[in-house]
Amino acid sequence: MSQGSNFVDYVKICCRSGKGGAGSAHLHRDILTSMGGPDGGDGGRGGHIIVKGSIHIWTLLHLKYRKHIIAEDGGAGGSSHKFGKQGKDEILEVPLGTIAKDAETGEILFEITKDGETKILTAGGRGGLGNAHFKNSVQQTPRFAQPGEQGQEVWNILELKVLADVGLVGFPNAGKSTLLSVVSAAKPEIADYPFTTIVPNLGIVSYRGGKSFVMADIPGIIEGASKGKGLGYRFLRHIERNSVLLFMVPADTSRSIKEEYEILKSELESYNPELMQKPHVLAITKSDMLDEELMEEMKQDLPNIPSIFISSVAEKNILELKDMLWKAIEG
Repeated sequence: MSQGSNFVDYVKICCRSGKGGAGSAHLHRDILTSMGGPDGGDGGRGGHIIVKGSIHIWTLLHLKYRKHIIAEDGGAGGSSHKFGKQGKDEILEVPLGTIAKDAETGEILFEITKDGETKILTAGGRGGLGNAHFKNSVQQTPRFAQPGEQGQEVWNILELKVLADVGLVGFPNAGKSTLLSVVSAAKPEIADYPFTTIVPNLGIVSYRGGKSFVMADIPGIIEGASKGKGLGYRFLRHIERNSVLLFMVPADTSRSIKEEYEILKSELESYNPELMQKPHVLAITKSDMLDEELMEEMKQDLPNIPSIFISSVAEKNILELKDMLWKAIEG
C-alpha cells in the first residue's frame, strides 16, 4: 500500500440497479394463422450491482470517484415466447475485509472475506411476464402483459477493515514501521518525526518451515483517539480485524512501560471492548540502547502479558518475537 491519498478505506456510492424488461402481449400471427393465441415472452431481469472480493486489491481508491453505479435495464420480451435480454450486471471488485452498509440506516448488509466471493448489493428488477402466462379457459387471448419491476436506487457505504494476523499498536515513533520493514518486504515510509505512517501498511512475515503471517502497521494512536483525536480514530477500525495485537512501546518513553501500555489499552477498550478479548503481546522497542542490568530492572514493572525486548535496527530478538506471535496466532 502506498502512502497518502492512494489508500482509501471508505466510500459512499449511489447504486441504481437495472429495471426489469416488460413482458410482451403479442398474439401469434403467421401466413396460415390469422387469429393465433398469446405467445408473448417474458422481459429480461434488470442488472444487479454485485460486490466481489479480490486478493489483488488493497484499497477502495478505484471507487472513490465513481459516485453513481448504474446497472443496465433488462430487455422487453418478444413474440414466439422470446425472452428479453438480461441487463448487464455491474461488478465492483473490493479488497477482502470490506463491509457493505446501508447509508441511511447504518445497517450492515454483508462482509466480503474470501477471494472471488460475490454478494448482491442492489438487486435488479424482475422481468415482467408475457401474456402467454395469463391464458386460461376463460381468457383465451389475453391482450396484456406485466410491466417490468423497477430497479432500486439506494446509497450504500463500502468500508474496508484491514484483515491481518498481527496488528501493530503504539504511539507515533514507537518503531512500528521499522519493525514491519525488517520482518517483511513491505517498504513503509520511515522518518524521525511523528505520524510518518498515515495509512495502514501490510507485510507478509516469513516464519519457520515455510510458514508466514500477515502483519499490519496501523497509524500511531494518541491519547483521546477513541474520542476522535488525531489520525488514530479513523484507523482504529482496522485493528478490530487483527487476530493478535502487538503493543509497541519504545524503551526511551517518558512514561513507564506499563503506564504507556495501559493508556494504549484504554484507548482500544473505549473504542471497542471486544478488543480486550484478543491476545496481547508487548514489544519494548529500541532496546539496543539498554544494558542487561537496566533491562532486568525494567522487567520488574512490566504488565502481565507476554513481553520481549527488541531492536529492529540491530535485529535483536526478532526471531524470538516471531515465535511469540506465532504461538499467539495459533493459540
